[in-house]
Amino acid sequence: MIRRLYDWVIRLAAHPRALWALAVISFLESSVFPIPPDVMLIPMVLANRSKAFTIALVCTVSSVLGGLLGYAIGYYFFETLGEWVVRTYHMEAGLAAFRHGFDEYGIWIILIKGLTPIPYKLVTIASGAAHFDLFTFVWASIVTRGVRFFLVAALLWRFGPPIRTFVEERLTLLTWLFLIALVGGFVAVRFLF
Repeated sequence: MIRRLYDWVIRLAAHPRALWALAVISFLESSVFPIPPDVMLIPMVLANRSKAFTIALVCTVSSVLGGLLGYAIGYYFFETLGEWVVRTYHMEAGLAAFRHGFDEYGIWIILIKGLTPIPYKLVTIASGAAHFDLFTFVWASIVTRGVRFFLVAALLWRFGPPIRTFVEERLTLLTWLFLIALVGGFVAVRFLF
């Protein structure tokens, strides 16, 4: 089953509208959607390595724009939509810790957390809720999301065929590791912050 899903995603990644799908997923992940855009980014680059950096650019720009939506949710709609998103993903404790730390470490929270499996939507909503400086939020988001997505794209561009072989030979293991990292990010937010 995982193999069929992987083959489907690889075929979808080569579709002419795949960049639009990646843009939508990347945008929504930064504010409300639970699945990171890497699920599309990685197969898209593996399917078409010549467009690796275009794919990373689309992912970065969409993520930052989605981050602005998350920021707006935290800034303007925290009592309604923001709290709903936080409760849906059980991130109440993590949000409280982020909001508290923004006064002293705001820029570092954005730069570091944007690279980790900790849900980026938590960072964007917390930034808005803390009324963190919007200009600083935007440039830090560009840096952290750009580093993350361009690094993945560059590695796949450079080492594409061996990485694709590695992924295809260990698909089940890598799927489980991805799920553990995804769930681990949410668990870390819930219990560590």
